[in-house]
Amino acid sequence: MNYRSISDLSALTSKYASKVPQSVDLIVGIPRSGMLVASIISLKLNLPLTDLYAFIRNDELKRGTTRTYKYHELAKPQDAKQILLVDDSIATGNSMREAVAKVKEVYPGSVVTMAAFAQQHNVDAIDLYLDIVEKPRVFEWNIMHHHYITRACLDIDGVLCVDPTADENDDGQCYRAFLAGAKPLFLPSVQVAHLVTSRLEKYRPETEAWLKRHGVSYGKLHMLNLPSAEERRRLNMHHTFKARIYKEQLQAVLFIESEELQAREIMRLSNKPVYCTATNEMYVPGVNLSALKAVTLRKGQSLKRKIFEHLRKIFSRLPA
Repeated sequence: MNYRSISDLSALTSKYASKVPQSVDLIVGIPRSGMLVASIISLKLNLPLTDLYAFIRNDELKRGTTRTYKYHELAKPQDAKQILLVDDSIATGNSMREAVAKVKEVYPGSVVTMAAFAQQHNVDAIDLYLDIVEKPRVFEWNIMHHHYITRACLDIDGVLCVDPTADENDDGQCYRAFLAGAKPLFLPSVQVAHLVTSRLEKYRPETEAWLKRHGVSYGKLHMLNLPSAEERRRLNMHHTFKARIYKEQLQAVLFIESEELQAREIMRLSNKPVYCTATNEMYVPGVNLSALKAVTLRKGQSLKRKIFEHLRKIFSRLPA
C-alpha cells in the first residue's frame, strides 16, 4: 500500500517548484482534492488561485489584503494568458480530460496540466507531475473516503471518535457517558468492512447507538469479550486481538489504528499494512522504520570512521 501525506505533498511542491513554467499566471484547481494541491502551489509561488467552476463562470478573482500577489492586476480568470490546471492524482485520466474540455469551451489561452501523483503508465497524459506513486495507493486527504475502506478494519477510539480521558475511562458510569457523547473525529463516507475495537463486549449497545447516530455504516463490529477493563489491562491483548481479526479477514487490505505501538504490532502480527492516525504514517511489512533509522545511523557512523581513517592515512604520509 503506497501512501503520501500532506507533508509529502508540501515537500514535493517545494522541491519541484521550478517545474511550473514562469509564464503561468493563474492556478486552477479541480475540486475537491485538486484544490489542496493548487492552494499549496499558489501560496508557494505567490500566484492567484481559483477553482475550475469559478474559472468557467469567469468569477472575479478573490484575494487577501495582507500580501502583494504576482499578477495582482488580473481581475478575471479568463484574462490569464496561461493557466496551470491542477489535480491531486491521475489514474484513467478521464477527470483531467473532462476538465480540459470544459476549460477550452470558454478559454482561448494556454493550458498546462498537472497532477501531483501519477503512475508510470499515464505520465504522458499530463504536462507535469511531482511523483510516481503506483497503485494500490491512498493519500492522507482521501484515506477515510477511499474505496479501500470497504475492505478495511478500523479502530474506533482515536479514529472515529476521541479517546476517553483517564477520568472517563472508569469502566462505569463515566465511561458510559463518554460512549454516549464521544466527539467524532474521522468519519468515513463509505461502508467500513470491519470495526475492530478494544472496547468490551458489554458496551456493544452504547457503541452501536453512537455509530448509528453518526451515520457510520459497517459490516461487522468486533469487540473484546472480557469481563472488565482491569482484566483487559492485565492481559494487554489490544494489539493481538486486533491483529488476529485483521489477519482472519482475507479480503481486508488495510487497518487504521490510532496508537503507534499498536499499529506497528498489528502490522507485524498480521503481515499486512496498517495506517496510524497518531503518526500519520503507513506501516508496511518488510519496511521496519526503527531498523531503517538504526541502519542509517550505523551507515553514517561507518562513513565518518572511513573518512577519519582515510584522513589519518593521508596525514601519516605527510613529512613531519
